[in-house]
Amino acid sequence: MTVYRSRNALRGPLTPARIVAVPLALTRRGRRGYQVDDVDALLHRLAYELRERSRERDEARAESRRIKHALRSWQSAEAARRLGYWP
Repeated sequence: MTVYRSRNALRGPLTPARIVAVPLALTRRGRRGYQVDDVDALLHRLAYELRERSRERDEARAESRRIKHALRSWQSAEAARRLGYWP
């Protein structure tokens, strides 16, 4: 897995809480730069997307563990049946 490297304060893995908490500097007298509301909306969208990806990853890992456990149980039962230990 590749880690994103940055020269700014967002070093290390990004989390929804870190994205929401990113301080963005305002331009002088507010004449130039991004609209604060637009930037906030983007940050909240990024946090939502990261939460969704994390949830989907966790569900996939749980399903993988469930399938591995079921396969091991089936293999044990099948081996026991073939050896005559299973009724």
